[in-house]
Amino acid sequence: MPVATDHPEFASLETPIDCELVSDVFVERVPIEYAREHLVISQGADAEGNERLIFANESSVALVAHNIQARIRRPVVALLGDPDSIALALDEIAQRQSVQPSANTDMIGLDGEDTEDGFDDAAIAALLKAEDRDLLQISGRAPVVKLINGLLFHALAEGASDVHIQPLEETLVIRRRVDGELEDIRTLPKRLLDPIVSRIKVMANMDIAERRLPQDGRAVVAIGPSEVDLRISSLPTAHGERVVIRLLDKRQNDFFRLGNLGMPDAICNRFEAVCARPHGMILVTGPTGSGKTTTLYSVLRRVASPNRNVMTIEDPIEYELPGISQSQINTRKGVTFATGLRHILRQDPDVIMVGEIRDAETARIAIQSALTGHLVFSTLHTNSAVTAVTRLIDLGVEPYLINDSLAAALAQRLVRRTCDLCSGTGNSPDQATCPECKGRGLSGRVGLFELLVMDERLRELVATGSTASGLKSAARASGMRSLREAGLEAVNTGTTTRAEIDRVTLIDTEEAAS
Repeated sequence: MPVATDHPEFASLETPIDCELVSDVFVERVPIEYAREHLVISQGADAEGNERLIFANESSVALVAHNIQARIRRPVVALLGDPDSIALALDEIAQRQSVQPSANTDMIGLDGEDTEDGFDDAAIAALLKAEDRDLLQISGRAPVVKLINGLLFHALAEGASDVHIQPLEETLVIRRRVDGELEDIRTLPKRLLDPIVSRIKVMANMDIAERRLPQDGRAVVAIGPSEVDLRISSLPTAHGERVVIRLLDKRQNDFFRLGNLGMPDAICNRFEAVCARPHGMILVTGPTGSGKTTTLYSVLRRVASPNRNVMTIEDPIEYELPGISQSQINTRKGVTFATGLRHILRQDPDVIMVGEIRDAETARIAIQSALTGHLVFSTLHTNSAVTAVTRLIDLGVEPYLINDSLAAALAQRLVRRTCDLCSGTGNSPDQATCPECKGRGLSGRVGLFELLVMDERLRELVATGSTASGLKSAARASGMRSLREAGLEAVNTGTTTRAEIDRVTLIDTEEAAS
């Protein structure tokens, strides 16, 4: 089929580019990334049935028009248009293909219908019938786009923090993590793995042809007026590529306030007093997923001011904080926590946040920064506030440097909260159909906190090489409440359940002996 080509001046189009005129066949069969790369868009068919393609660059017309004609299987007519107008129209189309629901759930799925688990059965059926093996092409088609949109929207609506796409020998399992717990939501035919993974990779600008190496990517999707960051990781396994999507909801930015963390007033007041110091090091400890980053971001927002230079080095930057200079490590280019921290020190900082102390070099530089007049915040993966001290010693930091620099260590955990709607008692006949907790009896999470503030007695013990148990006894004598005690108090107030506390905290020696 020959390509009819016309070359008017850029301003010669009789009407502006209209997204409503873009044909369905163009949207379904031409990947949006390809259209963006070559700045080409459809304006529907003319009176003769030719697809009207609007180009921004005359030099690319012949080849690109030929490729698109082969995909849409109809004659095309090529015109020239304004590049900015084409780009804006393509952005609008891409936004429609991304997650776009707000209050109107009918924007999810085919025919405006959403299913209980967010999957559109019609889209699944269409993908299973598709015989196209061009992954780039099928990743932009309506069924797979709607399938991923429904999956992401439903995960966000359920408050999920992660979505797992896990291939098994014969099936594909979709899981999500809600309130810290993984749950299976759908088992799909294994044949859907490639189009689903390819669509996610396209969204994150990852290489869809590379299946043998792990990849990382990021994407941003819109939900009404708000945006959600997707942090995407793919990993080859014996049964295919496994993908995990971390959902970072920017709508939760207002959550980053110390008063919203759920700290008891006694701990919150002491912690705020420590964070108000002009220099020193403050550590937040706990396992992955215990809310350390949320606490650090809350502190940074509290201490940030126009007369302070606040800087961070993170891996990755999860949320952008106003008025704060945030940097991300890049190990491929030699930017680690240690090297990044060195460069930050040349930027005349007042407050520094190091995403994590992983090695001896980072620990030493962070300690030296605290000793030279900087307020330093960081995280450690330890089980308690007291073991943050012993962990620094294990990393090779001399005890006298710890005594001179460490101001406090805050350990924390997240436990699931009893559902406010059905009370989470398990005795309510309405719990099984509770729209808030979906029958779990638990909805949302609340923090448990253990605050160690260094005093003279603790410094003496550190200097003499005391064990963690000795430090803990002295800290408790000074008023420190353990994570276990904080959890049992939450059980007594009905905030959570004993099973949750047993799941996330260790039994104290005193409790085990009683």
